[in-house]
Amino acid sequence: MTTSHRVTTFELFFDLVYVFALTQVTAFMAHAHSGTGVLRGVLLLALLWWSWSAYAWLGNQARADLGMLRAGMGLAMAGVFVVALAVPEAWHDAPGGLNGPLVLAGAYLFVRCVHLVVYGLLARGGRELVRQVVVSWPPVLAGAGLLLAGAAIGGGVQTVLFTAAIALDWGVVYATSRRGGWRIHSAPYFAERYELFVIIALGESLTALGVGAAELPVSLSLLAAAALGVGAAMALWWLYFDVVTLVARRRLHQAGSEDRLALAAGAYGVGHFPVVAGIVLTALGVEGVVGHAGSGHGLGWFSAGALCGGAALYLGGLLLFGRLAVNVWGPFRLVALVVVAAWTPAAAALPPLAALAGVVVVLAVLAAVETWWFAELRHRVRA
Repeated sequence: MTTSHRVTTFELFFDLVYVFALTQVTAFMAHAHSGTGVLRGVLLLALLWWSWSAYAWLGNQARADLGMLRAGMGLAMAGVFVVALAVPEAWHDAPGGLNGPLVLAGAYLFVRCVHLVVYGLLARGGRELVRQVVVSWPPVLAGAGLLLAGAAIGGGVQTVLFTAAIALDWGVVYATSRRGGWRIHSAPYFAERYELFVIIALGESLTALGVGAAELPVSLSLLAAAALGVGAAMALWWLYFDVVTLVARRRLHQAGSEDRLALAAGAYGVGHFPVVAGIVLTALGVEGVVGHAGSGHGLGWFSAGALCGGAALYLGGLLLFGRLAVNVWGPFRLVALVVVAAWTPAAAALPPLAALAGVVVVLAVLAAVETWWFAELRHRVRA
């Protein structure tokens, strides 16, 4: 792979199964309509994120639209699609058919194993990379064992074992990756892959907005909710793509091999998860607003918690990404995080449109302030 390699159309095709998967997770949390359901949804989202991130790293080794890598990613697409199909039954198996939780865990294990097998084949001749792939097998298999055990037991034990599996897999792989044998051959490619996944999450947020409005009669309140929902998505896009990603991409490109590896594993591999999770939770809250746009009653704690908590998590993710990628904290973003989190009780009591409008105003003001404050930096980075 050359250092100027860019994302291929096959990888964009590969990402489409994750669009469906994110939609399934959002629907799972909406159906559960509880804090436990949201926690379980976040765990499912973590599994999806870790599997996608693994293939983003794999795409740095060779062109994804050619030969062995295309075949491997094609198999992984099928596995992820099965995971997505099993999401509604992730904790409660439906009568008839196969056991849903076990299907989900087994399909996820298949996706992770395909990744390591293909990585191992592509790594032939590179001693450090082969060693890194070998070191990655034990936590993957141990984590898969916990997933399968949790799926077999079910209930609260399943939640605990799924959490332990994710912590084990993420923790060991991250610890061995920061100074390990992985290599980032093309920094622009790597950054672009993660930026495109944020676009996928934002697209899913608009899909959730449409799903919430699909079966409702067109009314002024519905149109207002739709406009506010699009405004929220636009603000989330602005806060991520306007400046920080451009600076981070340049930093990744200029870093030496070891520093680039640590930056990729930290700022992108781990630091992007709260960004993506924040978008999905915000979308869940927006869907609740749209579904009750004409109601004069309060939005309620579930939708308000998802809306405000999701926006706060997103801002927290941006703070973490900025700290890991460019070694700065965003004071404006920290203030906005506190404000949007503090808005939760008011959002729960206020009518849905007012609750969403408050979050949109906070995000829009933050975007406007940062655009003004960092005007010179924005110009310099783009130039």
